[in-house]
Amino acid sequence: MFPVYLEAPKQGDIGVTCCYYSRILQFVKIIYYYKIHYILLYNNPMHLTLQQIKLFEAVFRLSSYTRAAEELYLTQPAVSLQIKRMEAQMELPLFERVGKKVFPTAAGKALYPLSTDILRRVNDLKAQVEELKGEVKGALNLSVVTTAEYFIPHLLGRFLQNYSDVEPKLKFTNRAQLLERLTNNEDDFVVMGRIPDGDGLIAYPFLENVLVVVAPPNHPLANNKNIQLKSLTKERFLQREKGSGTRLVFDVLLKKHKLQIDPYMELGSSEAIKQGVMAGLGLAILSLHSLSLEQNAGKLAVLDVTGFPIKRRWYAVHLKNKTLSLVAKTFLEFILAEGKALQK
Repeated sequence: MFPVYLEAPKQGDIGVTCCYYSRILQFVKIIYYYKIHYILLYNNPMHLTLQQIKLFEAVFRLSSYTRAAEELYLTQPAVSLQIKRMEAQMELPLFERVGKKVFPTAAGKALYPLSTDILRRVNDLKAQVEELKGEVKGALNLSVVTTAEYFIPHLLGRFLQNYSDVEPKLKFTNRAQLLERLTNNEDDFVVMGRIPDGDGLIAYPFLENVLVVVAPPNHPLANNKNIQLKSLTKERFLQREKGSGTRLVFDVLLKKHKLQIDPYMELGSSEAIKQGVMAGLGLAILSLHSLSLEQNAGKLAVLDVTGFPIKRRWYAVHLKNKTLSLVAKTFLEFILAEGKALQK
């Protein structure tokens, strides 16, 4: 180890006292970090199973025993039992309960990056073994913006008909959480409609994303032609939360024409917005991919607005230096080919 010298502060010196206790906290964190490393390296690490590490990672990430159990298809008592066994083996508490909430201890915080690294290396090993065998099988981890929920499951379903040994894990989330997962390299790749700025990413356009203005079929504008964008400022609009890709595109268009539309309601998903439009709560900007059933049933009308439709692209995105597994590469090639076929 290394020597650490902590000089006690003089009485009444507030600034030095704060610095002193700050150094103590840093020292405690260092002690936990090295104790965790010592346990994993020298204290018979075979007692910690991969299943326990998976459970710990899930509880930490989700801040919940119940949600971790649901994600891993186990019961909540089974998860609690395995975490208790880990804590007994390590002789350190990993979580503490405050009311109904679960918080990691200093030891839990020290263990988390190590656990994610172990699980990533195990997945990399599995992927390399399958690639050496030339077999497309194993885990496929994808995160997708919620608007893409209307076509990604169909693409994935067709892919699995050809590769039944692939084990997909598909997460639908908003743009902010998707960018966080992308930055943390938590998935094989993500699917989004607007690529963030920066040069640390590789993006593959694979499908057209057409944005339109929708209204109830009995709306006064439903049968009008060449509706001016300015006239929409008089209408109530249902929009996604700030930061969503669709809202960003609409905001840029309004700014370009020096117009402003304040949302009448903010809703968390395209499905909620569709339901709101059909209920007569207002107009909305939606992806054409999400409207086929409602259009065919005559429950929604696409308005003929100047400047619309806005044609964008859907992208598969991953970090520039990331090496894709054989499964991920095969699925990426599949959606690129499917996208070209659909647009012919």
